[in-house]
Formats: sequence, structure tokens, C-alpha cells
Amino acid sequence: MTMTDSEQAGDTQVTGRELRPQDEAAGRVWDIAATVNDPEIPVLSIADLGILRDARVEGGRAVVVITPTYSGCPAMETITTDVTRALNAEGYDDVRVDLVLQPAWTTDWMSEDGRRKLDEYGIAPPTGRAAAGPVRLGLTVKCPRCHSLNTRELTRFGSTACKALHVCNECLEPFDYFKVH
Repeated sequence: MTMTDSEQAGDTQVTGRELRPQDEAAGRVWDIAATVNDPEIPVLSIADLGILRDARVEGGRAVVVITPTYSGCPAMETITTDVTRALNAEGYDDVRVDLVLQPAWTTDWMSEDGRRKLDEYGIAPPTGRAAAGPVRLGLTVKCPRCHSLNTRELTRFGSTACKALHVCNECLEPFDYFKVH
């Protein structure tokens, strides 16, 4: 699949469902890759997370394109290995996984199903959409346990770089919040 100029510039919110190739062979590669879970948030597949960007077959080789949530994300090596193993297990002996940094990943690419899974897992999903400019507004973060909006940020960095640590002022439970970016 070829992205349009506006998609490459990050101007649209293109999620995994829209990116799945229509071609049968490429679609099969996509479906297999989409079964791979993020090692840091195991309830999310790489498709749910929105880092699975393309899949195709080139001369018998299965090619999968992923975009890291952050440049230097430590999970990329594991994800690359897991995608390769999943495809190998389904009979694809020749596999290439490409990391693409542009356009940069945004939480806008996360599926609605992925956001729901995060909430059920106890991680507050990102609120709002990524800012187009330098100004970011602090939106209220809902507690994934008691659903109160009476929460506060404890620290900008949580258990991983893509999460912040928050606490609920009602149930007093700490929780991770998947940051918007």
C-alpha cells in the first residue's frame, strides 16, 4: 500500500483497519503479523497499537513495516523477532521487517479496540488527539479502576517512556496513562 502525501505528513488519522492490504497474499501476511502482541503491553497487538503500517509479498518474501512508538523504543527488537517467528510458523521462510520512522507514530493510530483493551487492563488510554502544533492542553484523565475524573499526574514518565504515572484522588490507586503524542 502506498500512503498519500498527507498520510506521510501525518495529517490524517490512519488506523490499522484502513491500512490492511486488500491483496489476498499481503492481507494474509498482515493478519499473521497482527497477532503479535506488544511485549510491554501484552493486551495490545501491534495492529491495536497502530505500529503495524504495511504488509506485502515481494517475490516470495513477506515484508512487514512497523513504526516505533518512540525513536529508540526497546520493544522494537522483540517485536521484529516475534513478527518473524509468527510468519515463519505459518510457512513464510523469507521474512523482512522494516522499521519506518516517518511519519512518526501517533496515538491517533491506536485502534478504538486497543483503547478499550488498555482501559480494561488498568491503563488509562490516551485522551484527545495528538496536537498539530507545539501547544498541548492537559485533558482530564479518567481512572481506569473507578472511572473518576478526579486524577492527577505524579510523574511524566511511568513504567515505559510512552506512559505517565497518575493517581486517582477518589480510590487513591496509582495507574499508568498512555500519553498522547
